Amino acid sequence: MKWVTAIIKPFTLDDVREALGEAGVQGMTVTEVKGFGRQRGHTELYRGAEYVVDFLPKLKIEIAVADDQVELAVEAIIRAAKTGKVGDGKIFVSDLEQVIRIRTQEVDADAL
Repeated sequence: MKWVTAIIKPFTLDDVREALGEAGVQGMTVTEVKGFGRQRGHTELYRGAEYVVDFLPKLKIEIAVADDQVELAVEAIIRAAKTGKVGDGKIFVSDLEQVIRIRTQEVDADAL
């Protein structure tokens, strides 16, 4: 099992959710986050004053998938979230040792 974490632009969420659904992913957690990478933020003009926006709004998507679904999930996220511009985001894939569904106490693949 794998834990897939993706940082994406907020306006791509609906496309990513739909693409993951088509790839067979059944659930996800989405968190509003702020951060920056190579973008290093940007400057904005407000009422004639210029100020720096250091942290940009992003969304963090977390999904648990079976080993055989990882490539499909990653490809779905890339396909749906890619705009070709700086700041499209990143995907992190980690090993997931154990999953337990609280209600039924199913474990691992059965709990997904």
